[in-house]
Amino acid sequence: MAASTHTVTNQAPPLVGYDVFTSDRALTEAVERHLDPALLGTAREQLSELGRTAGSEQAREWGFQANENPPVLHTHDRYGNRVDEVDFHPSWHRLLGKAVSHGLTAAWDRPGGHLRRAAGFLVWSQVEAGHGCPVSMTHAAVPALRADPALAAEWEPRLTSLVYDKGLRPAPQKAGVLFGMGMTEKQGGSDVRANTTRARALAQEGTYELTGHKWFCSAPMSDGFLVLGQTDTGLTCFLVPRVLDDGTRNAFAIQRLKDKLGNKSNASAEVEFDGTWARRVGDEGRGVRTIIDMVAATRLDCVVGSAALMRQAVAQAVHHATYREAFGGKLVDKPLMRNVLADLALESEAATTLAMRLAAAYDDGGEQERAFLRIAVPAAKYWVTKRCTPLVVEALEVLGGNGYVEESGMPRLLRESPLNSIWEGSGNVQALDVLRALQREPLALNAFLQEVGLARGADHRLDGAIKGLLTELADLDGIEARARRVVERMALVLQGSLLVRYAPSEVADAFCASRLGGDWGSAFGTLPHTLDLATVVERAAPLGD
Repeated sequence: MAASTHTVTNQAPPLVGYDVFTSDRALTEAVERHLDPALLGTAREQLSELGRTAGSEQAREWGFQANENPPVLHTHDRYGNRVDEVDFHPSWHRLLGKAVSHGLTAAWDRPGGHLRRAAGFLVWSQVEAGHGCPVSMTHAAVPALRADPALAAEWEPRLTSLVYDKGLRPAPQKAGVLFGMGMTEKQGGSDVRANTTRARALAQEGTYELTGHKWFCSAPMSDGFLVLGQTDTGLTCFLVPRVLDDGTRNAFAIQRLKDKLGNKSNASAEVEFDGTWARRVGDEGRGVRTIIDMVAATRLDCVVGSAALMRQAVAQAVHHATYREAFGGKLVDKPLMRNVLADLALESEAATTLAMRLAAAYDDGGEQERAFLRIAVPAAKYWVTKRCTPLVVEALEVLGGNGYVEESGMPRLLRESPLNSIWEGSGNVQALDVLRALQREPLALNAFLQEVGLARGADHRLDGAIKGLLTELADLDGIEARARRVVERMALVLQGSLLVRYAPSEVADAFCASRLGGDWGSAFGTLPHTLDLATVVERAAPLGD
């Protein structure tokens, strides 16, 4: 008989059975701050319901199962006919079903819809990030389709449905649909104007036949895709349905699925178009202009998605340190560990606060807010997504060996963390986009400066950072080579302004001292020791810890 060799002690319990929404003070306060008070009660109730599901053991298991059982491509049936179908684990469909039923694809015509949706997306992405890809693209397709009122009238009710209706069938027969997007090609990457997919006009007005390929086409089992192709006039946007209205499959050959670093639950495919039927969206030769609003919306989701990963990593780290004992006491009470946790918490809160401010600007919809978004979205996308990976690495280190094993969930967060900095344009693309706005759209810079200026005079370090940024912006010599530096400062100044206005003084003071005042090292855990770090950590803890 085997003898018992030890009793397991000094281990933190799993972080389950909690409300992911209400336990996140930065998020709940942002919703209360930006949402119409008349909508607040219902929104809180709905987000808390989603938060309790997100924090459940069942949802945690769905996330693990969807990643441990990645999608499988079937190019042909048993008889040799092309089917081009991808099978997903049932947990993938459960995750998508919850996302759709909670309105994460239905923001555009709901009062306060963008803020409520962004908050829900931040909550639910903490369960599993991969299925957020089709959710995001379905949400973001709406403004692009509105370039063609007839197409929008036909497809928008399906895109914004609260019903997840899986399977490939004609869209008119479905209670709800999902959308994907195909822009990237082998030879061009981010330079979509180098695309070689050709579009030949058919007899019916607005219809075309596509021939070409897409190097990255995410969520290939979606019901429709927005893609770019070349007409004689130039790059043009098209809607490609997977199944035609008569029930026949459109020509959509899935060549293979990508073997990715992370994002394992989601299928990313290489697809070939050969006589593929499509409908034009917007004017010929105006493809980038037509699809740009979709790109902007998905870039915002990159910010929200990274904020979600950061929040979950910080929650796990603080939770672990609260229960784990070492060197004669709780880890969370050790001064050096407290410094690390507070630093991580600052980064996470700054990301969440910025993401929710951008979502609220979408709901406002006015000229001033649109101009603000033109610069703030790519700047936030650049900076927040870049901060995600180092934060997750440091949070994993808090758990030590317990965090390095798959069962903890931390390795999955780490593998996912670089994705949003690459998707929808990498760092250089975002930085150059900010420069383009600075040079061509003076209203955008004015709106940005007015926003950060709302906190002027409240903190001398923020005031100094604003002054330094203005000096940077006034010097156009070598501006492209300095683009990353400039955009980083813009994002930090914007985050500082928001925290000074809205966060507790302990959080704002620590952020300004470190990120803007220069009293910070090159790694997390190097905050000035004179700050009230215990309060910062306590604020970041999941409730109940």
